[in-house]
Amino acid sequence: MAAGGSRGDPLALEPEPEPEPEPIPAAGRWGDQEPTLQYKILRGHSDTVSSCHFCSEDTKILSCSYDRTVKLWDVAKGFPVRVFEEEHTAPISECNLSPDDRRVVTSSYDNTVKAWDMETGKMLVGIVTSCNISWDGKYVVSGSDKGNAIFVFDAVSATVVAHVQGHHRSTITRCCFDPDNQRVTSVSYDKTIKLWDMTTRSTLVTINEGHSNAISDCCFTSDGRYLCTASWDKSLKIWDIKTGQFRCHEPISLNQGHEGSVSSCVFSQDASLVVSGGYDKTIAIWETDAGYKKLSLKGHCDWVTDVAISENKKWILSASKDSTLRLWNIEKMDHIPSVIESRKEKGSKITQLLFKTETVSVLTSET
Repeated sequence: MAAGGSRGDPLALEPEPEPEPEPIPAAGRWGDQEPTLQYKILRGHSDTVSSCHFCSEDTKILSCSYDRTVKLWDVAKGFPVRVFEEEHTAPISECNLSPDDRRVVTSSYDNTVKAWDMETGKMLVGIVTSCNISWDGKYVVSGSDKGNAIFVFDAVSATVVAHVQGHHRSTITRCCFDPDNQRVTSVSYDKTIKLWDMTTRSTLVTINEGHSNAISDCCFTSDGRYLCTASWDKSLKIWDIKTGQFRCHEPISLNQGHEGSVSSCVFSQDASLVVSGGYDKTIAIWETDAGYKKLSLKGHCDWVTDVAISENKKWILSASKDSTLRLWNIEKMDHIPSVIESRKEKGSKITQLLFKTETVSVLTSET
């Protein structure tokens, strides 16, 4: 089993009921969830859609699936413009793009990772279990079930740069580079978070019991300061990694956003929002600074496996086990009554807290 992009399924051992069929919006039309919120369903995969990304300045979408294909979608038209297939012999667990959008890397349960040329569709190289590219495009990191190890490869030659055996005590669910390309962060079923340094070739940070259950995903803010982790304990946590504040202060916890395990998470480009997907079939949008859920997006018939957000924060993309992707227009999200109410309620609680605080002098603008 290839682990680098496998977030796991805590419900895998339980029989799953067949999802109810959903109404299909007429061709070319948008469905409405709220008066000011629209979505579009992208159909084209025949099995679980395991990973999704915006690319080409948000004009294209990249997705991969257990149907062993990778598809490049046109956002405006809503259908695939290129299909990469017939190279993997087992479900594809994750896909990732190089910073210049010229190469795509896929990891699969066939224990291989393959690199493809986006223009020609030709496979460039086959390497072993991985699927995250460094922000400078020079390296690829992988997580493997065999020995719970991480591998770092040269992205061009596919030669192994580093191999850390027994990095975790159990399956590595996600590994990724920080924006400085200096550290590799990994999370695991063993509930730990680890930061491995590319220069010293050693583990600099280990956070034990980062969550009370398996950790399924992790992501950095674009400046590398904060790390968000998602867990089967139904919560997300935001850690101040760059300044080291996590060593003496508790992380920010995002709770009561999902009714089940959280499978995926991503920061917006400016870090003002966190988007998460869960096994409860919903997508949650969180206000990062205030630490509360702004909105839940509902519509998928099965668990949400991955989420993405466009650079301009107008679009959210979700992938699901129901074989579809959904493109959500959140440009007017702040005008939705439930969002307005949540903001008022949050503001009211903060005001009450300030009035109840007797030692006013300890309060700062940051507080």
